[in-house]
Amino acid sequence: MSNQTTVTEFLLLEFSDSRELQLLHFAIFLAAYLAALIGNLLVIMVVALDHHLHTPMYFFLMNLSILDLGSISVIVPKSIGNSLWNTRLISYAGCVAQVFLFFFFGTTNFAFLTIMAYDRCIAICKPLHYETIMKRSACVQMAVSAWVSAILYSALHTGNTFRLPFCHSNIINQFFCDVPQLLQLSCSDSYLTEVGIIVFSACLFLICFGFIVVSYVQIFSVVLRIPSKQGRHKAFSTCIPHLIVVSLLIFTGIITYTIPIFNSPSRLDLVVAVLYAILPPMINPIIYSMRNKEIKAALRKFI
Repeated sequence: MSNQTTVTEFLLLEFSDSRELQLLHFAIFLAAYLAALIGNLLVIMVVALDHHLHTPMYFFLMNLSILDLGSISVIVPKSIGNSLWNTRLISYAGCVAQVFLFFFFGTTNFAFLTIMAYDRCIAICKPLHYETIMKRSACVQMAVSAWVSAILYSALHTGNTFRLPFCHSNIINQFFCDVPQLLQLSCSDSYLTEVGIIVFSACLFLICFGFIVVSYVQIFSVVLRIPSKQGRHKAFSTCIPHLIVVSLLIFTGIITYTIPIFNSPSRLDLVVAVLYAILPPMINPIIYSMRNKEIKAALRKFI
C-alpha cells in the first residue's frame, strides 16, 4: 500500500500572485461584503420594526435577507482575510463548516424563493382567500420546513464529502471550499458519491423549479386577463424582481455545478463562482426590496 498522509488543512485558490492585485481583491470583496451587509441589515430591521410590513410577503423577504447575509458571511470574510494577510490556508474544520453552511444557506434560499412564488400565486390568483391560506401559522410552518430540510440536505452533502479520505493534494481549485473541488482530492473512487449527489440535487432542484414555473404560468394567465393597464403593471411589478433573483441564482448555479471541472483551475470557473456566491446577496436587497414602495416608505420613516 502506498503511504498516505492525513490532510489537516487546505490551500485555497488565490486570485493573483501579485501583492498589489491581492490588495485590490481585498478592497473589492470588502466593499461588496459591506454593501451586502448594510443592504440586508436594513431590510431586516425595517421589516422587523414596522408593523405595517408584518405580512407574509415581507416575512419571507426578511428570511431571504437573513439567508443572503449568512451565505456571503460564510466565504467572503475568510477570502478577504487571506488576501490581506497573504495566505491561502483554511483548516479542515473551517472547510467542513464552509461546505455545510454554504449549502445550508443556499438551499434554504432557493426553498424560500419557491415559497415566495407560491405566495405571489395565491395573492394574484386567489386574492379573496389570501389571508385564509397564508395565515401566520402556515407561513411559520413553511419557513420552519425550509430551514429544517436545508439542514438535513446540507448534512448529507457534507457527510458524503468528508467521509472520503483526502491524500491526492490539499490544494482546492476555488477561493472557498466547495464539494466538486473537494471530491477531486479524494484518494478513493468518488464516482458513485458524485452521481448520488448530482441525482439527489437534480431531483430537488427540478421539483422546486417546476413549482416556480407552474406558479408563474398561473400568475401570468391571470394578469394578462386584467383589463386595466395599471392593474397589470402593479401585478407584474411584484413578480419581476422575484423572477430576476430566481433567474440569477439558477443561471449561475447551473454553470457552477454542471460545467466539467478540470484539474487545472479555470479563470472562468473563478468568475462564475464569484457571481454565484457574492453577486446575489449583494444585489438582492436592491432588486427585491429597495425598489418596493412600502419598504422605501418604511425606511424613510425609520431613518
